[in-house]
Amino acid sequence: MPAFLKRCLFVIPLLLSAAVAQAGVAVGDTPPDLLGKTRAGDVIHVGDMHGKVVVIAFWASWCKYCQQELPVLSGIQKLVSPQQLQIVAVNVDDHDTFLKLSRALGKVTPNLIYTFDKGPVSKAYGADTIPRTWLIDRDGKVAYVHVGYDDDTLHDLADEINGLLAKPAQPVASPSS
Repeated sequence: MPAFLKRCLFVIPLLLSAAVAQAGVAVGDTPPDLLGKTRAGDVIHVGDMHGKVVVIAFWASWCKYCQQELPVLSGIQKLVSPQQLQIVAVNVDDHDTFLKLSRALGKVTPNLIYTFDKGPVSKAYGADTIPRTWLIDRDGKVAYVHVGYDDDTLHDLADEINGLLAKPAQPVASPSS
């Protein structure tokens, strides 16, 4: 095979994965409000967490990287008060699997909010691959987006979360009378 063709076969998947990473909710955007329902049926909204740093992680039972990321996120949540930081893990499995997993994971990582998505939430976010993680600042804007998970992700997440926690939320403007 010619060297040029080999380079193209290597570069094309990289370009495609970069394009996929760009799709959906991007840095600076206001994210979609709906994050799905909990096992108890409570509807979770980003807007209800204004003033907190919010981490939204899309995951599934079959995703080995998700299985590595969730305990890390739980460890981070243990270190920071839920009044300052809230991590929401949005599951994209079928509903029965979600119920089983969230029950089991709730015992191991009770400090995370687990929600279920039948598709509209992940579609609205552009989470067509997982794991995919969004960090929302205290003002409700997307500050960081992570596609995938590796050893460097832990350090990046910790640094980014610490940076976001150090910045106070802007006061919400009251409506003029």
